[in-house]
Amino acid sequence: MDFITGKHLPRRTFLRGAGAAVALPFLDAMIPAGRVWRRLRDEPDPARLIAIEMVHGAAGTGNPVGEELGLWNPRAVGREFDLTGTSLEPLTAWKDYLTIVSNTDVRMAEAYRPEEIGGDHFRSSAVFLTQTHPRQTQGSDVHVGVSLDQLYAEHFGNGTPIPSLQLCIENVDQAGGCLYGYSCVYTDSVSWASPTEPLPMIRDPRVVFEQLFGSGATPEERQIRLQEDGSILDWIGGEVSRLVRDLGVSDRRRMEQYLENVREIERRLQRVVERNTSGEERELPEAPPGVPDSFEEHVKLMFDLQVLAFRADMTRVFTFKMGRDVSHRVYPESGSDKPFHPASHHGGREDNLRDFAKINQYHVGMLPYLFEALKDAEDGDSNLLDRTAIIYGSPIADGNTHNHRRNPLLLAGKARGLLPGHMHLKAPDGTPMANVFLGLLQGMGMDHLESFGDSVGSFSFHVPGQGVLLPAEGS
Repeated sequence: MDFITGKHLPRRTFLRGAGAAVALPFLDAMIPAGRVWRRLRDEPDPARLIAIEMVHGAAGTGNPVGEELGLWNPRAVGREFDLTGTSLEPLTAWKDYLTIVSNTDVRMAEAYRPEEIGGDHFRSSAVFLTQTHPRQTQGSDVHVGVSLDQLYAEHFGNGTPIPSLQLCIENVDQAGGCLYGYSCVYTDSVSWASPTEPLPMIRDPRVVFEQLFGSGATPEERQIRLQEDGSILDWIGGEVSRLVRDLGVSDRRRMEQYLENVREIERRLQRVVERNTSGEERELPEAPPGVPDSFEEHVKLMFDLQVLAFRADMTRVFTFKMGRDVSHRVYPESGSDKPFHPASHHGGREDNLRDFAKINQYHVGMLPYLFEALKDAEDGDSNLLDRTAIIYGSPIADGNTHNHRRNPLLLAGKARGLLPGHMHLKAPDGTPMANVFLGLLQGMGMDHLESFGDSVGSFSFHVPGQGVLLPAEGS
């Protein structure tokens, strides 16, 4: 290991310039004298958390035809599962990092009173990470529950400059556009700081970049910098040179790679703005100039920003809403020309189900890009994929009937050893998804938590020799 000569850097070190404040990745120079990686590994170090919601369910869950065709979950449980032919097939190379949990229910998204019938799309997103039934209201008296990301951020986010960040891909500012007596904040938000406090989501990658690296100066200076073609690194060049002089070889390499990643994201953001302000017709005319028209480009930018934030320990918690309920977006790269929401109303027909499964597979196909970026990011003596828990799922199972039983759900990463990977775990019938989220939170250091949402027990991710879980005690 290489140490900075005669001293060590604080973990929370920033390189500052006019309108810029760039946090550093974890370096050997940040290890206090006399300590080694083994001791650091054994000390408390919170895992990172990414919770991704995809709306409209999946072709292979919640309906008998899709399940019989095996369009989402692999047929075998345990370690000997095969993803061929499922919407999870793009993740085949990442099986060692996958913990698939099937057969869980999101009962809190169901209609509890006759007047709630039909409103599934307008309450489900609020249920996904809270596992709590929302109050039906179009007024300001909204009420649901605290979301799991905010519970985690409250417990582990105080040590970072930004406790959590909430991102989205589609426009979620639909005031006045929600139906069945529900406020739009229920479908516009997956993160809730309190039962009455939804957190806003950021769609524009430039805004995310600015939150991560643009603090520390006046709004006027930041605006000047954003309008220039140069790099944020130009504003901190002197500090970088002074710091790098005193670093060891491996730390210099880490710094160079990290700063180059920052610069590359800047270039991509600049190209997006140039393209969207060129006067050419846009596919998304209502979107801000910093939002790519391409779904794939947009998602990858958001993933890269999440990885950069984790590397600099700016935040440890992200939520990412990759779709909007009742979205009519078309994904031609998926092989289907049907709009998203109409495609989910497949009528139980095999040809329609297979067409919808193409869209599901296309969405899942975005994840390997995130996995690769996390695995390539060194974090101490490990990598960020080993130290992160990624949730990917939906509060709707079958989009055709708005069913919320046997929902799609997968977990990825290792969460510092909590998640086994290379495992398909099938929960007993009637298991709330909240049980899985409770087990995840407890295993990630919140063992004081006794319940979450409508949980009836804590889900265990390790059952020796078994691929089917037994009910937890008290279930």
